Amino acid sequence: MGFYVRTSLRAGPFRFTLSQAGMAVSTAIPGLRVGMGPRGNVVRMGRGTVSYRTVAPGRDVVMHDVVSLIPAQPSDVVQQLQKAAGRRPYWPFALATVLVAGLVTGRFGLVIIAIGLPFVLWVALRDRAARAVVVMYDVTDEAAARFDHLVNAITDLQRTHGFWLITASGAIASTYQFKVNAGASNLLRRLNATALLAGPRILITNVAVPTLTAGNLSVHFLPDRVLIRDGRHIADLAYQHLHVGVEHSRFIETGPVPRDGTVVDSTWRYVNVKGGPDCRFKNNARLPILLYGRLTLRSHNGLNLVWDASQAPLVHAVANALHHSITARPPVIHS
Repeated sequence: MGFYVRTSLRAGPFRFTLSQAGMAVSTAIPGLRVGMGPRGNVVRMGRGTVSYRTVAPGRDVVMHDVVSLIPAQPSDVVQQLQKAAGRRPYWPFALATVLVAGLVTGRFGLVIIAIGLPFVLWVALRDRAARAVVVMYDVTDEAAARFDHLVNAITDLQRTHGFWLITASGAIASTYQFKVNAGASNLLRRLNATALLAGPRILITNVAVPTLTAGNLSVHFLPDRVLIRDGRHIADLAYQHLHVGVEHSRFIETGPVPRDGTVVDSTWRYVNVKGGPDCRFKNNARLPILLYGRLTLRSHNGLNLVWDASQAPLVHAVANALHHSITARPPVIHS
């Protein structure tokens, strides 16, 4: 599947609609819809240009009308995401107020609760909008082709049966370590990873967001930048500052072997100095050596992420798609 560009999306009770005139926002209850617009918050990509605006709905939706666009600083989106994530939800207080009011009003309590619950629902929807950042993209021409290439590559990576984030590495330093670690030259600690098409929950956008995630860490590839989330910390990076490496790696698999993995050799759980089985150990199992694809994401400001996948061609496809984004001409900003 390719990426999609929706012309409208919802954040809590608010609907954002993208048109040629700009972006409009409206909110509705049964029988009533109130709207704002049309100018506003849009990221436009096409013919080598990028215009960048965002909106972070607060307690009230605020449309930031930027008259003259300037190149977006890497911290702009991050600041809005962190601000939105830090907002306190109010629906628990609204629910508690309704329940207390229902209890103290005696026989009319059920009526008060029945009337108050829709209000609590409305507050919950407002909370959801307040804890979100809306980014609308209009992606066309070469930029669309590049992003479509990346979305398809991450989509294909979902087929792999083995995908990991390498979290630690240690070199084998002694003969004993060599013998009891199947003759490996270094040990790796890894975490199960997933490839998907979903951005951070607080980011509401109209395009598919290719994502690599493992534990609390995730890397989200947007049309104009890369978002890196580690727990509550969020950072972003321009594609031109991303360094991508790809290679084959041999891995001694002590756990389940991925069904799509390529076995290229074998070794023993305990080996002698010549690489053969160490007969002093009972139940000395034979272990397969698999050929994996390794994707490395680095930057000059300290990013260093290493991913292994059981299908090397799929890793090469992702790296190739990222290289297309990295080598693209930097965007020219127009007002």
